[in-house]
Amino acid sequence: MGTVIAVCGKGGTGKTTLSSLLIRGLSKAGDVPILAVDADPNANLGPAIGITPEQTVGQVLEEFHGKKLTIPQGMTKAAFLELRLNQALAETKGIDFLAMGRPEGPGCYCSANSILRDVLDRLVGNYKFVVIDNEAGMEHLSRRTAGRIDDLIMVSDSSMKGVRTIKGLFELVAELQLPIVRKYAVISRAEKLDSRLDEAVKELPVPLLGMIPDDEKVVDFDLDMKPFTELPDDSKAVAAADAILAQMKEDAEKHA
Repeated sequence: MGTVIAVCGKGGTGKTTLSSLLIRGLSKAGDVPILAVDADPNANLGPAIGITPEQTVGQVLEEFHGKKLTIPQGMTKAAFLELRLNQALAETKGIDFLAMGRPEGPGCYCSANSILRDVLDRLVGNYKFVVIDNEAGMEHLSRRTAGRIDDLIMVSDSSMKGVRTIKGLFELVAELQLPIVRKYAVISRAEKLDSRLDEAVKELPVPLLGMIPDDEKVVDFDLDMKPFTELPDDSKAVAAADAILAQMKEDAEKHA
């Protein structure tokens, strides 16, 4: 059974950057195959890892519900939908990618969340690691879209407001009694915390897994629209993410 890593937090805190760096680290270490999932309708993970899917889950569902379908003889509607969703999976060497996407028209995406959960349940066993870049907030967690989660990482920027936000999110996780094995916090764009912020981080109900520093190489790659999976080994952000991965693997071995 694959290890499922879910990255969550407020918008703009660096969730996608961390997700792509984790995917980079796992791939470099040979921990493949990896399934990368962009569960945010405002999809950004694909460009961050250099993979562009032909279709998103949202587009498949729009097509499925909005057109008169030509279903092959002898195939049920449910089986045809599963086939179409599998075709939305972008496959590359070592890393496959699935994007949630957004609807092109109005409509609730509760069914899309349910479909994504069912798809992930079937796919998880085919991969060594699954990394899910979640949308801002708690919707995917509260709907249990990701199903089982081994490692939950809440990302905050280096602000008091950000740390208080993820503290509230962790409290909600506890209230919902979600089936999560290990929970962590990560601070982005920081190397050293102000003493007041450090005290607030110590009050979190989970350990601080690490900090991702500001990195000019990350900025340059973003401006040049180059995938973060191609960042060099001497990148400060890469080194920090690799240390985070090493700690996660050590913790997982303790729980094994």
